[in-house]
Amino acid sequence: MARRRPPTRHGLVIVDKPSGMTSHDVINVLRKQLGERRIGHAGTLDPDATGILLVGVGYVTRLLTFLSGLDKTYTGQIVLGTATSTLDSSGTVTATHDMSHITLEEIRRVVAQNFVGDIKQVPPMVSALKVGGVRLHELARQGVEVERAERALTIHEFKVLEMPEPGVVNVEVRCSSGTYIRSLADDLGRALGGSAHLRNLRRTAVSDFQQSEASPLEDVVVHPPITAVRTMSRVVADQAMQAMIKNGRELEKFDSPAPWVLVDENNSVLAIYEQSASGRAKPSVVMANAVS
Repeated sequence: MARRRPPTRHGLVIVDKPSGMTSHDVINVLRKQLGERRIGHAGTLDPDATGILLVGVGYVTRLLTFLSGLDKTYTGQIVLGTATSTLDSSGTVTATHDMSHITLEEIRRVVAQNFVGDIKQVPPMVSALKVGGVRLHELARQGVEVERAERALTIHEFKVLEMPEPGVVNVEVRCSSGTYIRSLADDLGRALGGSAHLRNLRRTAVSDFQQSEASPLEDVVVHPPITAVRTMSRVVADQAMQAMIKNGRELEKFDSPAPWVLVDENNSVLAIYEQSASGRAKPSVVMANAVS
């Protein structure tokens, strides 16, 4: 069997994902567009959602683990008075409530009391989370519902902005990775004594990656590999240190906060180091070839 050709392009693509595509659909498009097989994404977006999807090309796929856990920012609309099977506008209506009396002030009060800071959330059945090796949304399509454990997460900001139409609330949420905004909408509806679902979800930021940097799927920009780990402390390795890195050796701890991205004089990514239990710097990822 012929060996797969090693990747020749390496970098980060900041895609503005269109509605109606899964995150895997985006990967398939980019494989054809860029002529590379080794492509992956960090942080799945629902098919109906739009916005930032971080995609690694070539050896940068090895760096995606450091992007998946970053904080994210979303905008969307919460529709009060209607619950759906998917907790968003793509599902069928499962319950309705008259919530015409609910004011912005009441919503803001309930949000401040219940949905800001460290909270617990039960993942929805329509999520891509795996239980027993099977994704929840696959079970949901079979009409199967399983018990899901609560997950701890952090809502850094939950802005209730305005009501552009009766019963519809514009919101902006900055949260820890793993937060389901559709579940926040559903939980908020319940906390207000009725029901709610989410629509028009858009991811506007992943840490400091902003939507202004995102390119449309039909005309993507492949950014240099260092872009993928630009939030990390950067250390320029001399020749002696580079030899130790290639051998996967531990190094003395650096003065800047961990983790560290070690680069050569050309800003090519050599490795990612994290702090070891002994207090030294240990390699987490060593690139087979320096990528620039």
